[in-house]
Amino acid sequence: MPTVHRKPFGHAPGQGETDLWTLESGTGVRAEILTYGGVLHSLTVPDTAGTPGPVVRSLPALDDYTDKNPYFGAIVGRYANRIAHGRFTLDGTTHHIPANDRGHALHGGPDGFHTRVWEAAADRTDTEAVLRLTLRSPDGDMGFPGALDITATYTLDTTGTLALEYTAVTDRPTVVNLTNHAYLNLGADDILGHTLQVDADHYLPVDAASIPEGPPAPVAGTPFDLTTPQPIRSALSRSHPQLVLAGGFDHCWVLRDPAPGTLRRAARLTAPGDRRTLELWTTEPGVQVYTANQLDGAFTDGTGRRHERYGSLCLETQHLPDSPNRPAHPSTVLRPGETLRSRTEWRFPHLGAQENRLRPSTAP
Repeated sequence: MPTVHRKPFGHAPGQGETDLWTLESGTGVRAEILTYGGVLHSLTVPDTAGTPGPVVRSLPALDDYTDKNPYFGAIVGRYANRIAHGRFTLDGTTHHIPANDRGHALHGGPDGFHTRVWEAAADRTDTEAVLRLTLRSPDGDMGFPGALDITATYTLDTTGTLALEYTAVTDRPTVVNLTNHAYLNLGADDILGHTLQVDADHYLPVDAASIPEGPPAPVAGTPFDLTTPQPIRSALSRSHPQLVLAGGFDHCWVLRDPAPGTLRRAARLTAPGDRRTLELWTTEPGVQVYTANQLDGAFTDGTGRRHERYGSLCLETQHLPDSPNRPAHPSTVLRPGETLRSRTEWRFPHLGAQENRLRPSTAP
């Protein structure tokens, strides 16, 4: 039977106490979530031999998360990814977001949702352990218009699936793009020996500052063609100017068009030796694939292992970067009376308990 537990995790300066919540599936999967940043602090999943092991990389203490870390496991917003020049116009009014990445706004600005302490409430049933995190982002927060009320619900069920669902409402027109920034590694020294498949025929090429430089481009004939499983090492070793610009993958793949609100597979990641497999399902139109190109060993985990370049992989489900400035992209505008709904699931088909779930469904 699923269980939920809470314990203190430390004091966040200027905000108060934080907690670590543990969700257990009752079938061998365990997730630890922080109220600071909504961080997915750990996710433990058995391999094909039944041996449990971590599948996300983390930091050891609260001080490490508050010390300008690169978004380890955090919920990022109000706008995930980049807004060019930290500026967009909505209904005739131009709004300015603090630039925190090469002259552009990244992940909602320097004081985004990854730096906030969220309120938490837990529940459980015979089949699920649930943690609901809530946050109010006031009007003008990091320059964004409108007060925004967000609920982020983590659910771990007895099949071993971890889901993260967002809902949000606003009192003024605004833009919203939320994601989770977990650094994944399914049980190896790095991710170069993993294989990756992304269910997308197009991606967004970027300029030197990681801003989309034009419309989506076909992946065919490029290292970005992950329509069939590819070893990450092989993909990154190919010659391509986009890989040189980013130092690896740090690009948004445009997922194949679904019906609105449809939950469908975005990516499949497999560990060396097929010991673990992760399938990422989402209602979002894109997934940012980031091969931890900027990590340089400055951060360590609880065992002292350094977080290095290519040591982990982010699969960030989201709307497309800089959408507020690009009318051709799916809209990220949220207006009063509307409710944003988004759902992402981390599924582990190697556990053998999810065969009846691997089909499209509609997000609630």
